[in-house]
Order: sequence, then C-alpha cells, then structure tokens
Amino acid sequence: MSERRATNRHSAVTVMWKTVSEDCNLACDYCYYSTCKGKPGPNINRIDSSVLETFIRNYMKVSRGAVVFAWQGGEPLLAGHAFFEQVVRLQALHAPPRTIISNSLQTNGTLIDDRWASFFQAYRFLIGVSLDGPREIHDARRVNAAGKGSFDRVMAGIRHLRRHRVDFNILTVVHKGNVGKAKELMAFYRDNGFDYIQFIPCMDFRSQRVDQPGVYEITPREYGNFLCEVFDDWYRDGRPDLSIRFFDNMLSVYMNREAELCVHRAECPASLVLEPNGDAYPCDFFISDEWKIGNVGSDSLEDVLSHSNYERFRRMKPTLPDSCRTCEWLRLCYGGCPRNRLQGPEGGAVQAGPDFFCESYRQVYAYTHERMERLGRQLRQELFTRNVRLYLNGKPPGRNEPCPCGSVKKYKACCAPGSL
Repeated sequence: MSERRATNRHSAVTVMWKTVSEDCNLACDYCYYSTCKGKPGPNINRIDSSVLETFIRNYMKVSRGAVVFAWQGGEPLLAGHAFFEQVVRLQALHAPPRTIISNSLQTNGTLIDDRWASFFQAYRFLIGVSLDGPREIHDARRVNAAGKGSFDRVMAGIRHLRRHRVDFNILTVVHKGNVGKAKELMAFYRDNGFDYIQFIPCMDFRSQRVDQPGVYEITPREYGNFLCEVFDDWYRDGRPDLSIRFFDNMLSVYMNREAELCVHRAECPASLVLEPNGDAYPCDFFISDEWKIGNVGSDSLEDVLSHSNYERFRRMKPTLPDSCRTCEWLRLCYGGCPRNRLQGPEGGAVQAGPDFFCESYRQVYAYTHERMERLGRQLRQELFTRNVRLYLNGKPPGRNEPCPCGSVKKYKACCAPGSL
C-alpha cells in the first residue's frame, strides 16, 4: 500500500503532539497525564529535532492540501521559543504550495508573555487556555509545586493574547469545586468577555494505564444538572451569544450537520497522538504500550496508519452496547467516548458498557430538545434563504440536489416544504 492510499483511508489526519511529554510547571491534582507534580527536570523532554523534521516532511507529502497540528503537554510552552520557531520553519519548508497549515496549542497560560503572544499572532496559532472559573475556584485545584494558585498568572497571559489579538478559547474542567456553580461560571465568562468555552468532566485515570477503568469525580446527575443550567444561560431565547462547544455540537446535529467533537461523532476522527520520541498512539486517552501504533521517526506513515492497533481502536466507537443502538438520542452521542465506556472489571476483565456520562447526556438532550429543534430549524432556514439568494439567483434547487443551507442532506430531506 502506498503512503497516499494509506492516508486516503484516514483522510484529514490530525496530529496531537505531546510536546514535552509529562513535563509541566503546574501540579493540578486531577491531571490524567502529567506526573511530575509541577517540578519538571532540568532538561525539558522536548521533541527531538530529527524526529520533528522527519515527521513534518512525511506528513506534508500526504497532506492533500491541509495539515492540522495540536501541541499539548504537560505544558507545551516549556519547549521554548526556539523549538516553536523551528516548527513553523519546518512546516513552511516542507509544505507543498497552497497547503493550509493549522496550529493549535493547549496551555495553562502561566508562561504566556508578550513575545509568545506576538509569535502566536504572527503564525495564527489558536490557543486553548485552561481556566476553571473565578479565582477561588481555579486556585483550589490548579496550583504550582508549592501549592500556590495560578489564577493571576493565567489572567496576565490572557491579557497578552488580547493585546496581540490572538484567537483563544477557555477550557474548564468540571469538578466538585464548580459543578454546582454553573451560573457563577457563566457570569464569570461574560464579565471577562470569554466567548468560546469548552467543558470537560473531571476524570481520574491515567492515559498510560488503559487496563484500568476510569474513576470519576462528579456523578452523571451532577454533570447533567450542570449542563442543563449552562444551557438555560446559553440559549438566550434562541439567540446564543457565546460559543459553548457542547451545545455548538448539538446544534450542528439539529442543523443536519455532523458533530465536530470526537465524543459525539459516529466514529473517532483519524488522529495521531505523538510522544516526543515519535512513539505514536491513536488517542491521548490510550497512551500505553498496548495501543502503540509505531514510531513516526522510524516507521513510514503507511505502516503507522495501517497498524492493527489503529484499526482495533477505530472499531471501538462504532461497537455499541445494545442500550445505545436503540437509544432515541443516538445521533447526538453515538455512545460517547470509548474510554468512558470502559467499566469496572467483571471476571477479571474491563468491560465495555455505556459511557459513564450516558445519564448526563440523556438528561440534557431531553431537557433541551424542543428548544434545540426550534433553533436548528430557524438557523437552517436563515442560511437557506441567504444562500439561495447569493448563489442560486433566488431559485430553489432540485429536490435531489444538496440543500443550500449547507447540511449534509438533500433538499427534499432538509429544507424543502414539508420537511422542516
């Protein structure tokens, strides 16, 4: 199989690189990956230069016009300015003409200064900043090695991003300290002008130990109640003014599109998660020898993308429990996250069941359905009217043609009279 054929089978492969492996300058007590407790060693475990160039060169060869890099950690900014300057240089050097290069970076925000923000703006990095809410909430869990909260340093980093007009979003871990404070969180986001928010429920497990089922700090009912409260604030009588990633994904489905977030898609998106030494895995929740799919410094992309572990992982999401296959909300969830479906041991083995947060999803889907259906229908109609005017000279398409609203459906099954 050629490299191009291998990539055709896994088109639009996203690369997430654990830039400095577990090294981090914070000691957040719920981190599922880093174990250095806020004390990285004297030599940061950054990606080897030869591995970096080998992979970028090979990735660009099969890019098909677009490449997507996500830089994570640990804390990726510990890799230093010179490292990321090398990254963008190698990307430009090896990219075919007219290739779209996308870089995103998830950071705790404490190291962002004027120089970093200027770099991010120059190369159009999208930045995710981890922030759990107002000072008293954030500082209770997101601390340095000495136990001191990081809120002030994070907010200072955000000010640098704003000064340089860098696109950024906020990532909030939902845990015991904030799961009952949805209204307070939403007020905090609005007061600070944070328009793009993502929530992830706090989960206590190690990416490196996939043989162990997850332990979850909040209950499905708590998370469901939290999401319902957030929705009431977000909905705003059918005119949301914030982007909440969970509800944006739901709304996409109600607009006859596909969800973007991996947890709520029919299949896990094609991705490579890479350690600094080039070791490759299919997901950042599955970083263990059992799930290794090769090394991008020594193996071809053809071999990595066709590895049996990669195929085994990709089959997990569509392999649903009976309760999922018959669920009325299947199109919104598709069984959730495979990692969250690994339940407690029965007979000495970890069993695959419904997502631990299945009850949460069912609760919020039922609670929001009528309003989401109304909002989705309204937005589809607005897009339909606009696009017919702009691109079809005011004339509706044939019934079997793609719907002008931009959905994945034909006109007759989407916005045609009688189908809405």
